[in-house]
Amino acid sequence: MRASARGALRLRGPARRTPAVSRDTAPPAAAAPAEASPGLRGRLHGFVDDLGALKHPLFRRYWFGSLGAVAGTQFIILATGWLVVDGLGGSPRDLGYVGAATAAPTIAVNLFGGVLADRMDRRVLLIVTSAVTGVLVGLLAVLDATGAVEIWHVVAISAALGLVYGVDWPVRNAFFPQLIDEEQMISAVALNSVMWQATRIVSPAIAGIAIALFGTAFVFAASAACFGVMVVVLLALRVERAVTGPRSAMVRELFEGVAFIVRERLFAALMLVTYTTTFFAMSYIFLMPLMADELEIGAASFGFMLSAIGVGAVSGTVLSFRLQRVAGLGPMMLTASFGSSLFVFLFAWSPVYALSVALVYCAGITNSIFLITSMTVMQLRVPEELRGRVMGIHAITFSLISLGGLVGGFIADAFGIRVAIAFGACVLACVALAVALTQPEVRRIRSHAATPNA
Repeated sequence: MRASARGALRLRGPARRTPAVSRDTAPPAAAAPAEASPGLRGRLHGFVDDLGALKHPLFRRYWFGSLGAVAGTQFIILATGWLVVDGLGGSPRDLGYVGAATAAPTIAVNLFGGVLADRMDRRVLLIVTSAVTGVLVGLLAVLDATGAVEIWHVVAISAALGLVYGVDWPVRNAFFPQLIDEEQMISAVALNSVMWQATRIVSPAIAGIAIALFGTAFVFAASAACFGVMVVVLLALRVERAVTGPRSAMVRELFEGVAFIVRERLFAALMLVTYTTTFFAMSYIFLMPLMADELEIGAASFGFMLSAIGVGAVSGTVLSFRLQRVAGLGPMMLTASFGSSLFVFLFAWSPVYALSVALVYCAGITNSIFLITSMTVMQLRVPEELRGRVMGIHAITFSLISLGGLVGGFIADAFGIRVAIAFGACVLACVALAVALTQPEVRRIRSHAATPNA
């Protein structure tokens, strides 16, 4: 696995950026224009190469179908926060409870979900989790539309969604490598990031306008429909089951994934920085309704500010494609972590809306670069028989965003929303500095190798 991973990464080198002109078929005269405009053709060829995973029909159908589920998830985040704060008059602490109700069950189930991903048919698991999510969100839409919804309903449904996410997220990260060749791993990881971040651009803006026009119940109903699209796509896919190792007791299998992380110092360092980034420096996303009140903006402007995070994340994805060819993955990850802490800290003290939008855009760039580069290394290094369990451990990172919102909510109650966001940024800066100084293997990770020493 490791040897082939190195080879796959080297295929992403500069040599593949040359124009796609065959020497055997192109006439001599065609060579002149190619040489005369290498920049344009090189960029076009590089762009097509970056999207290489979409050449695989199964991955392409899965990727486009997943846009529905991811868009639905974004709708849930925005509409839930707005319902609690604006529709039900909830406090910052209530908003934190909702975030924690999602995060705590997800964290508790993530490792179990990873074991299931290594034991069962991942496609079938995704069909079940997508269908259950659609039903739960549809129930919330009905409660909201009838005026019967209360904060405890939102908390309870959020907790149920958290249990489903705990299985769904590690299975998704373990499933998509089955749909591609290993040499397209970087492309697939980045495209999955684009899928999430592009919906973060469009979905909040659409949801914000929809809330202003039709209310949060409409957005919840649209989210349920999005998960229905995912179910239809998965039912149409025909994928062979992944190769798995010998089975043992479930608890033992669970701890095999943990032992792998602990044994591999590179994985341990990456997980530490990733957990810190999501818990302390990305959890401000769940506190954004409070910043909207601080900046005195409405639903549409609030949605646009959230979309700016997604625009930045897509920009970071494009940059990661290019930077991986010229810079070391380790320096990229550490620099991105420091950048995230800086931009989030400045956002915490931003006095005006326009500056706040610019700062969250920059934070989106740096967060995206870090998450893509770290996930690429993990996917290429992990053995196939442990992929689900390691992805289960990694999936905890997404839960930590909302769990960090709970801590941020308590801090905001005591000291104000700006202090809460700034505190998280400072913690990330300290952890990133500690890893940079004490873990030289992270600094030595190169662009075109999956190991720190290559």
